[in-house]
Amino acid sequence: MTRLLLSIVVLLSPVLALAQALPDFTTLVEKQGAAVVNVSTSQTVENAPRIPVPEDDPFYDFFRRFGPPEGPREYESQSLGSGFIISADGFILTNSHVVAAADDITVKLSDKREFKAELVGFDKRTDVAVIKIEATGLPHVTIGNPEALRVGEWVLAIGSPFGFENTVTAGIVSAKGRSLPQENYVPFIQTDVAINPGNSGGPLFNMKGEVVGINSQIYSRTGGFMGLSFAIPINVAMDIADQLRTSGRVQRGRIGVVIQEVTKELAESFGLARAQGALVNSVEKGGPADRAGIEASDVILEFDGIRVDSSGDLPRIVGQTKPGSKVVVKVWRKGKDKNITITVGEISDDQTGSRPQPAPSDQGGNIIARLGLTVSDLSAREREQLGIDGGVKVEKVDGPGARAGLRRGDVVLALNNNDVESVEQFKQLMNEYQKARSVALLVRRGQGAIYVPIRLDDD
Repeated sequence: MTRLLLSIVVLLSPVLALAQALPDFTTLVEKQGAAVVNVSTSQTVENAPRIPVPEDDPFYDFFRRFGPPEGPREYESQSLGSGFIISADGFILTNSHVVAAADDITVKLSDKREFKAELVGFDKRTDVAVIKIEATGLPHVTIGNPEALRVGEWVLAIGSPFGFENTVTAGIVSAKGRSLPQENYVPFIQTDVAINPGNSGGPLFNMKGEVVGINSQIYSRTGGFMGLSFAIPINVAMDIADQLRTSGRVQRGRIGVVIQEVTKELAESFGLARAQGALVNSVEKGGPADRAGIEASDVILEFDGIRVDSSGDLPRIVGQTKPGSKVVVKVWRKGKDKNITITVGEISDDQTGSRPQPAPSDQGGNIIARLGLTVSDLSAREREQLGIDGGVKVEKVDGPGARAGLRRGDVVLALNNNDVESVEQFKQLMNEYQKARSVALLVRRGQGAIYVPIRLDDD
């Protein structure tokens, strides 16, 4: 019997050892999950009209040149993403591509509470955005140090892939400092954590429960996860967030050079001991580098004391340098090191922004803000044609009204049990429902009428 027990222990020992080696994510999820939010957005999109005949039709060229019989149509586009709370007073980090173009942003917490969010600012170059909800005492994340991450260590993501809220996925750090095409300012953290549409903007945690990155994008040939996901290091994101919160814009340095990678063959040609640095192949005339004396064929080895190992390092280093700073650039020129002092310029911030302020309403007062409706009185002829005595016509719709399915051209006949006779009377009725969370509108569309429930925005 003893031998049998010993044999079982020997057989199970590798399994037990493996079980002990595998991480337990349960405590991390329990402590940090409440700080992760679902972000849903909506925006009005103008859809170009389609040519109503095939290409081989005699009228195809006519419609192509002069346009189809119907003009562009507007429709509401909706999308989902994730985010995480970085302060107890409601500041939230997410991706720029999730919220930058949104007309309305809704944040849903893990306890099912929902808030309307304001866009504080966004930066398309790093894909970072800050939004704000009006709440206090919120759970928030702890910020970690992505520089301390080691390739091969476990990391965990929480987000809303395909709208499945608070989904947890885990994996390892696959690589650090990845450069991606058209992404010059972010040294991405590459992982094999399962990331899908809807995870964008969610946090990447280390095993200490600290946020080390924002899940931003995947590499895929199908549109779904294929084992390659990329996160923005949280130190990069927080620097952007701080600038957006304080000034609404991001300052980045520039020196005005076009660079390329130094290959082994190029290194040999220029007399470098190894392939390193960024090779300058052209200099912007009159730019900071030109004024400082940087020349084409220089190899930039260091910038402000920071080593440039590859060409992809330079845009990030320069971009993080405050415009106006004077820095020393170490270059390799004609077989020798040379130090050049350069005054850093500022890159255009055309890819940053914040939520535009709403235009003031016209003096007619036809905007019903909480419903997201712009309405007008019906003319006597319109009322006669429709066979009605009152009602107001919807001229424009967004926000709650759009989400409820209202359209331009609809006629509002009643609010709850009260007939709507004019714009002014409609506004007076709405004032009586200032504390209401929802109302029902009787809407005439075509020959039919139906009550449409609308959940109201906060004032």
